[in-house]
Amino acid sequence: MSTVDHIEALKAKHASLEHALDEENSRPYPDDDTICSLKKRKLRIKDEISRLVVQTKPH
Repeated sequence: MSTVDHIEALKAKHASLEHALDEENSRPYPDDDTICSLKKRKLRIKDEISRLVVQTKPH
């Protein structure tokens, strides 16, 4: 898998987590632990995307 493909896959996973977060928040009694976990996973993916983008830019 190329770096660009990997970035795109991570972006799709990030969007999926955003959707899961929206669904959890729309529940009558959202679970705070689930929300926290989803946000942490989303942030890790965002950080990984940023790291890969910086790596692929020519110096």
